[in-house]
Amino acid sequence: MGRQPAIGLTELESLYGANKVKPLGSQAVLLDVDPCLLAFDRLGGCIKFCKVLTELDTANWSKIETFLLEVSPEHSTRLPAGKMRLGLSVYDMKISAKQLEATALRLKSVIKETGRSVRVVPNKEPSLNSAQVVHNQLTGPTGWELIFIGNGSKTVLAQTVKVQNIASYAMRDRDRPKRDARVGMLPPKLAQIIINLAVGELPDEAKQSICEIPAGEPVPLPDFSNIRVLDPFCGTGVILQEALLMGYKVCGTDLESRMIEYSKINLAWLTSGYHLTATDSRLEAADATTNKWGDFTTVASETYLGRPFTSLPSEGILQQTINEVNTITKKFLQNLAAQTKPGLRSCFALPVWNINDRFRHLPLLDHLTDMGYNRVSFVHAAETDLIYHRPGQIVGRELVTLIRK
Repeated sequence: MGRQPAIGLTELESLYGANKVKPLGSQAVLLDVDPCLLAFDRLGGCIKFCKVLTELDTANWSKIETFLLEVSPEHSTRLPAGKMRLGLSVYDMKISAKQLEATALRLKSVIKETGRSVRVVPNKEPSLNSAQVVHNQLTGPTGWELIFIGNGSKTVLAQTVKVQNIASYAMRDRDRPKRDARVGMLPPKLAQIIINLAVGELPDEAKQSICEIPAGEPVPLPDFSNIRVLDPFCGTGVILQEALLMGYKVCGTDLESRMIEYSKINLAWLTSGYHLTATDSRLEAADATTNKWGDFTTVASETYLGRPFTSLPSEGILQQTINEVNTITKKFLQNLAAQTKPGLRSCFALPVWNINDRFRHLPLLDHLTDMGYNRVSFVHAAETDLIYHRPGQIVGRELVTLIRK
């Protein structure tokens, strides 16, 4: 899972159902879904996609190493010809990077006895990061990243199949023609999560089998022609771009006409760069507290965050900011409620302020039912787990999923 595993767990629960999700330690999850139907590329909260090889009835690293030394030579001979690349990662186990390297070198030695050339990827940390996996081609035909996950007195052994496409995320984040730090810099990964929480469980007809697509060919977008994602605070269009990449129609509005122009330029860039042929987007400058949007099926948005803070504000400035944001957001939610029918699902990234390690929330969260909404509760994460923030950051984002009453 990602840096905040509970958020990724909630994303998976939202898409596939709580009964399909089983947390495994603090950083992994077992997902009871046909792997051919797992839309890994649309998951913002998952870093590695692995297949379980076996569960070992021990957590003793010496015994685990003995097992690996016994079985690895035979398994390595089944790989295609070429130099083998080997990497090891552990999660929820007290194993040092030095121990892992020692084990990897022993594995290299026994595999070389089969006549196979092997290169070990050195560990700087107990787990390899995405860049290391990609750079060393550990998910390629002759690559192995073996994953060890502590599970009480047992150990789950898995192999990495895919990792997040960090190059694509970086391009969509940094290479967009129009960016504006003053309106916040919503990471594409977080935008994906917000959309997935807003859309909810995927219907069966939308679950395409990626195993039927020949290797190297692009995965066609599923048929989501009946879903239009609305972002009433679209800014430079990050949520809109991620929704288009998922195959949804989009509608975006923003109070500033400049932001609408930025979004149009960014979406044109995206459509060209990603060869999207059947996009459907509507953009207009509008006030989210009064606008009538018309046709949409779900709402996904990072709302107005208020003024940015690089240092702790005074209590007076903080309270003034909270009151301003609360007023705007409340008017917007009331306006949205007046236009929607019961059952409409939405997800918002609302601002939350970290003041001396204590989060200050918008007051309206205590009055959602009065405004016509029920907040969605998740089985695998509490509301307090759904705050996206980084150490030292004052303004975070609270992910709030709502159902129209």
